[in-house]
Amino acid sequence: MEDFLQNNGFLLVTLTQQALLAISLYYPLMTGQLSVASPGFYAVGGYIAAIMGTIDFFAPWRAVLGWAIFPLEWLIAGLVSAVLAVLVGIPALRLRGIYLALATIAFVEILRVLCLNMEITGGAIGIFGVPQMFENRWSYIWVFGPLLIIMLLFTWRLEQTRVGRAFKAVREDEMAADCMGVNPTYFKVMAFVIGAVLAGVVGAMSAPFLNTWNARQGTFDASIAYLAYVLIGGSRSMWGPVMGAILLAALPEILRPLKDARLIINGLVLIIASIYLPQGIVGALQRLRIFMIRRVSSMSGGS
Repeated sequence: MEDFLQNNGFLLVTLTQQALLAISLYYPLMTGQLSVASPGFYAVGGYIAAIMGTIDFFAPWRAVLGWAIFPLEWLIAGLVSAVLAVLVGIPALRLRGIYLALATIAFVEILRVLCLNMEITGGAIGIFGVPQMFENRWSYIWVFGPLLIIMLLFTWRLEQTRVGRAFKAVREDEMAADCMGVNPTYFKVMAFVIGAVLAGVVGAMSAPFLNTWNARQGTFDASIAYLAYVLIGGSRSMWGPVMGAILLAALPEILRPLKDARLIINGLVLIIASIYLPQGIVGALQRLRIFMIRRVSSMSGGS
């Protein structure tokens, strides 16, 4: 088991991390909002952890708290992301569709440019030597793995509550939801904040895992990648982002022996899935399940 983790641990942690980031994008989509701001909050969380782990000002904290400095970094990253999400979300979420997507892309790019030009973030070089939680990279699965389980349970429970039903009502028909007493802006901002907090915490966990942090961690390319995870996996189920992230993040590694040809195959998979799986992998599996149930029922009725 240890040999397996030594050889494949980094990939397992990366898949779990990408699944969490895909889920962070799923929350705004629950309210019908095409937001791609998660890489920005992910970058903010990572910079908070990197700064707290390397700047001399925080050295006494690190000496006193020891290992407990890491949960403190996650907490601060989550709080900062929440505040930033409220400040950005209230004006931005008045937009809809592609206009909201453009606004959140602008947010990600503004953060990237700021980080490239600030001394505390290390400029274009970034921050190196971020203190690590574990000696082995694969050990981070014991941090990302439980968080993924917690977020899946949280999402499942959220969908059963009044808040989750309000999210879906806003997604299906915002005007009708408003007429029924559901405040669309309130619930859209709430979903946006939940996704931002998750992305910020994942960023704070990822900086020690990667041992370095720079402006390349939060870019437009990352926004498109996370959005592809959700759309290919399925945006109407919490399992969609997880399945999409695992498939698309693992595919380049599986096809690595093909060298440059793997990029072509990866692109073909995206094109084929977009055309033939409009509701994502989970949607296709659900349709297949319904078809099989009806087929079995018709056969039982005929007999």
